[in-house]
Amino acid sequence: MSTNKPIRRVAIIGTGVIGASWAALFLAKGLDVVATDIAPNAEVALNGFVEAAWPALRRLGLSAGAFQSKLRFTPDLAAAVRDADLVQENGPERIDFKKKLYGQLDELLPPDVIIASSSSGLTMSEIQLGCGTHPERCVIGHPFNPPHIVPLVEIVGGAKTSEETIQRAYEFYVAMGKKPIRLNKEVPGHVANRLQSALSREVYHLVSEGIISAADADTALSWGPGLRWGIMGSLLLNHLGGGQGGIEHFFQQFAGPMTAWWKVLGQPVLTLEVQKKLIDSVHADVGSRSIDELAAERDELLLGLIELRRHIEGGVRGGTESESEPGERRARAG
Repeated sequence: MSTNKPIRRVAIIGTGVIGASWAALFLAKGLDVVATDIAPNAEVALNGFVEAAWPALRRLGLSAGAFQSKLRFTPDLAAAVRDADLVQENGPERIDFKKKLYGQLDELLPPDVIIASSSSGLTMSEIQLGCGTHPERCVIGHPFNPPHIVPLVEIVGGAKTSEETIQRAYEFYVAMGKKPIRLNKEVPGHVANRLQSALSREVYHLVSEGIISAADADTALSWGPGLRWGIMGSLLLNHLGGGQGGIEHFFQQFAGPMTAWWKVLGQPVLTLEVQKKLIDSVHADVGSRSIDELAAERDELLLGLIELRRHIEGGVRGGTESESEPGERRARAG
């Protein structure tokens, strides 16, 4: 596999919420995008999503050559991946489906084309078993929803993934303005979803036991530690929590109480009765607000936080990227 091959054309397989969001991001970075999906009305839905996402992408900064007209759609898999430099796969989370698909892609694609999966739970070691000839070019590139706004991407290879593939994928996502992390070992659910799951377990316990309402649980998170987590991660905040003594002092002070709380954390069972308690409490909080209204509020706040972080970190260099930057980024992506 040549590490010098630039990535200029991306094929998107599956154009649901994640695939459509990826497509919008890649277009905003000046790439050519060919998308495929066999679902009825998929093309119309994809174009609608990209159109709706474009103002947010313009606000974050469009690369030179970023045009919605660079998006093509075809229901034919072979036509979609023809001449692709990278494939971003967003198919159903079913291992039988993934294996069959990767077998097809293995036959259709040259060996230097990376196949990246957005899978949130399946491991690449399982998926690439269907890729008989060149499994080394298969890698997990799991985004956080919505990918066109949230920068995180989790990168993890399978047992047969080459180091070269992992490095190329990492460099590509960085070039797309993402914040990739590399997992050194496979683990079900990767990292971010496991962190979410651990927190959700305790939230479900507290609400289902009547200790707190859904509204107050969400307030406790979003107006407390959530504000800090949007700025720094848990371990760095622990370091600050130790004062001038840093994380060493933090453990001296809080290791005992913290591990004592671990022993009494909830172990909720999501029975239908427990689910109903959670659902009723959430709807009481939501009131008349629609899904679209909530999503718009989320995205507006996300954009504001990302802009603030860019400003603080010195990343703002004007309203849009320079003419030369997309070419430089594509070179790095190669």
